[in-house]
Amino acid sequence: MIFVKTEEEIDLMREPCRIVRDCLNFVGERIAAGMTTEEVDKLVYDFIKASGAEPSCLGYCGYPASACVSVNEVVVHGIPDGRTLQEGDIVSVDLCAYKNGFHGDGARTFCVGKVDAESEKLVRVTEECFFKAIESLHEGTPLGDIGYRVQQHAEANGFSVIRSYTGHGIGREMHEDPTVANYGKRGTGVRLKAGTVLCIEPMIAAGGWKVKILDDGWTAVTQDKKRAAHYENTLVIRESGVEILTL
Repeated sequence: MIFVKTEEEIDLMREPCRIVRDCLNFVGERIAAGMTTEEVDKLVYDFIKASGAEPSCLGYCGYPASACVSVNEVVVHGIPDGRTLQEGDIVSVDLCAYKNGFHGDGARTFCVGKVDAESEKLVRVTEECFFKAIESLHEGTPLGDIGYRVQQHAEANGFSVIRSYTGHGIGREMHEDPTVANYGKRGTGVRLKAGTVLCIEPMIAAGGWKVKILDDGWTAVTQDKKRAAHYENTLVIRESGVEILTL
């Protein structure tokens, strides 16, 4: 069931979404070679708590950290640990904040120092996929158009779309209906209503789209060990467009 939000509920979501935006900016300015992924997670935890919110990821279905910190071939759900970031790595930080009874969610992929040309392109194209997805998004748009646009742009640039993980609705729960795939057919799926709040989050791989889950039960890596990038915002469907709450 898709929960269309009232304007009052959307207003309550603005603060956790602002905290997510500001936290991502804060972390992105500080990520550097020599840091551990655990230290990145500590930045996230401290920032969210200092903002009067709670890190939604911490304890979610047993997840042990405040953020997912995914390096290079890790697509998503990388558990922060003692791994040290190296010059030339790419690192995705996915985090969620809870305040006012609602969640906000966002992700960015950051370059650690100077990266190779393919990695730079991968990070750039993944972000572009998000903005391609929302170019013509408004009330009445079929849900499948989002994934279609992401897939078209990723594949036109020689990359593949991760199929195992998707975007989602968000509100009082971190994950709500609908599922928002990053691939699909134009003109298919439910027509979106104004007031629907979605997390659109392209996850794009430099190689193939297949993933495997490591023994920790969380960490998803590309089967071919090629790099992957992730970009996410929380947004509201409006009558004539979208309002992005985490930008």
